[in-house]
Amino acid sequence: MNPDSGLAQPTLRWFKSSHSSNDGPECVEVAIPPIRTTVHIRDSKNTCGPCLTVQGAAWAEFVGFAARR
Repeated sequence: MNPDSGLAQPTLRWFKSSHSSNDGPECVEVAIPPIRTTVHIRDSKNTCGPCLTVQGAAWAEFVGFAARR
């Protein structure tokens, strides 16, 4: 995991889960670059703040785990 500045990736297209709502206090946004080797995660309420960068395989493992919950 690498903490990155949210401003360091200006060309990323950020999205929220379709299960998120705009009035929820605890949402994250995700951006997957075209090469898809990393995934960037940030707080939707602080989009200019830092983001967390993880390997694509780690993100896939996390999403699979969360889906089984």
